[in-house]
Amino acid sequence: MSQEVRPQSGTVDVSVPSVARMYDYYLGGKDNYAVDREACEELNKVVPSTQVLAVNNRRFLRRVVRWLAQEQGIRQFIDHGSGLPTQDNVHQVAQRVAPESRVVYVDNDPIVLAHGRALLEENRNTAVIQADMRDTDGILGHPEVARLIDFDQPVAALFVSVLHCIPDEDDPAGLIRRVAERLAPGSFLVVCQLVSEDAATRDFVTEFMRVSTQGQWGRVRTAAELGSFLEGLEILEPGLVEVSTWKPDADIGPKQLTMEWIEYGGVARKR
Repeated sequence: MSQEVRPQSGTVDVSVPSVARMYDYYLGGKDNYAVDREACEELNKVVPSTQVLAVNNRRFLRRVVRWLAQEQGIRQFIDHGSGLPTQDNVHQVAQRVAPESRVVYVDNDPIVLAHGRALLEENRNTAVIQADMRDTDGILGHPEVARLIDFDQPVAALFVSVLHCIPDEDDPAGLIRRVAERLAPGSFLVVCQLVSEDAATRDFVTEFMRVSTQGQWGRVRTAAELGSFLEGLEILEPGLVEVSTWKPDADIGPKQLTMEWIEYGGVARKR
């Protein structure tokens, strides 16, 4: 894997779309700029299901965190590529189940750092760090991670709708493997990314986002490719699925009317 990690900037560049701010726009947030909204509208012309997909992905995140805290007793979470704060963030869902739950958010967008730290000022069991999610050593060795996370105990490492931001040459499968190796047995990895079985859709979205974000993008992949990232881990029921179908509850999300691409993933456990 390429170990080169891009330096982190504290400056918000409002001339280039940000994946985190585009996602915020799709979720109805206000922490986005005209350039982000314009990119979303262009994307909608080819993949009109994207906003519903984003909403259902956020609902998946809430369900999976609640399940991990409530059913599996997980009290430690590291959310890689967490994005901008919105309603029912990881710490809020987990701490509703168990107030002692500890959460570290990781993102490379400086606006995430600013908003996240403001949100978490009064919550000592949470932290936000600005880092490239590929920098496993830097993240797991960060002072805030050391303060909050006990690696002798099970941890949930979240990679929710972020692996498509990692190009093949940076080995996203290797990233999952490196993180898993550092976690205690009984830990969980939550993984999902944008996939399509249509080559034209994969190629268009990949190139559109690569150009729009000036290289801050990886690739839309196939379901089989994502499955290969979890080799050696125990994939839990119901397996890797379109995320709105992962342990659905009464909180039914909007129906994705077109399936040119989907958010696909699930939960794996380290034995």
